[in-house]
Amino acid sequence: MAILAHLILLAIALPGALSCLYLLLLTLLSARAPVPPRSSRSLRFDIVVPAHNEAAGIQRTVESLRRVDWPTDRFRVRVVADNCTDATAELARAAGADVLERNNPLKRGKGYALDFAFRAGATDSWAQAVVVIDADAVVSANLLEACATRIERGAQAVQVHYGVSNPDANWRTRLITIAKSCFHIVRSRARERLGLSCGVRGNGWCVTYDLLRRVPYACFSLTEDLEYGIELGLAGVRVEYADEACANADMVSDGKAAGTQRQRWEDGRFQMIRARTASLLQAALSRRSAVCLDLALDLLVLPLSYVVIGVAALLAVSELATMWRPELSPWVALGWICVAALVAYVLRGWQLSGVGLRGLLDFARVPGYIAWKTMIMLRRRTGGWVRTRRES
Repeated sequence: MAILAHLILLAIALPGALSCLYLLLLTLLSARAPVPPRSSRSLRFDIVVPAHNEAAGIQRTVESLRRVDWPTDRFRVRVVADNCTDATAELARAAGADVLERNNPLKRGKGYALDFAFRAGATDSWAQAVVVIDADAVVSANLLEACATRIERGAQAVQVHYGVSNPDANWRTRLITIAKSCFHIVRSRARERLGLSCGVRGNGWCVTYDLLRRVPYACFSLTEDLEYGIELGLAGVRVEYADEACANADMVSDGKAAGTQRQRWEDGRFQMIRARTASLLQAALSRRSAVCLDLALDLLVLPLSYVVIGVAALLAVSELATMWRPELSPWVALGWICVAALVAYVLRGWQLSGVGLRGLLDFARVPGYIAWKTMIMLRRRTGGWVRTRRES
């Protein structure tokens, strides 16, 4: 019976303990890497903004992009008005963007809009690289400089920090800001220091057109950004992290809209786990690729709320088991070690998030937030791309 109890506790502990060990390692390596020297400012860029019915905020985004610190004759802002039924195209043009209009109701979603824009950019061969920015984002002035200096030093793909532009909308957006700091800053800084790939995060990523010719963009899943980052890793390309620049987007504060967005993200992630983990592990073993191994580990580490639930289950079961057999107490100790690792990881994310004491106090809402997320994942799946309702 004691052996059976150990085996049961091992099965409960293994996923959460390995995840916590991985996150602790990334936390310990999350110091900022040195910023590369300035570029020659000679590269030409397309900045692509995929937009579906974004009339409410597209002008703000285009105006932010037109203010980037880069020679005006060496970048162009291209808005893809994708299956729009509002004034997105007209407002983007009025703000100074080059507008590409696309109408195909059978092929809807961000992936199709990006494929359309990339093909157009490759055809006219004006730019050497392309940056993707969400239609509700604002960017730092050094966006193109951060990408250019790395491309000139051999990088083929770059991801700037993807942050939150409305962290103080309410408690939900502050917790999302902390979560993004954990997921984007902590993990990406560590991967950059280790020479790994930070992946593609959907907003604020850059690739050269030469790379697009070598690894064509054909990603149309619910998480097209994650999918393309994996494709790049399988092709032997790592995405470098540009910590000094940012593209900040609005996060929804309304619970219903946030639930739809979260469900889509996590549905897409689970699809990628099923579809790509085996190929990444095979590539890691056959090519001895640390980049592919880390991309596989990144997929297998579930969203933080699931890891917390797993660690809580380990603590609860091991405490009960120890009351029956005291020799099982090491499992309790392992549970508390996992808790310490998670606390270190989350507090590092909070420290880097900039939300201050108010964000720290919002941790009191975490149990309710985890329950909310659990209910979301028990709902019927969406089955396809659904545009997230923007904040008013």
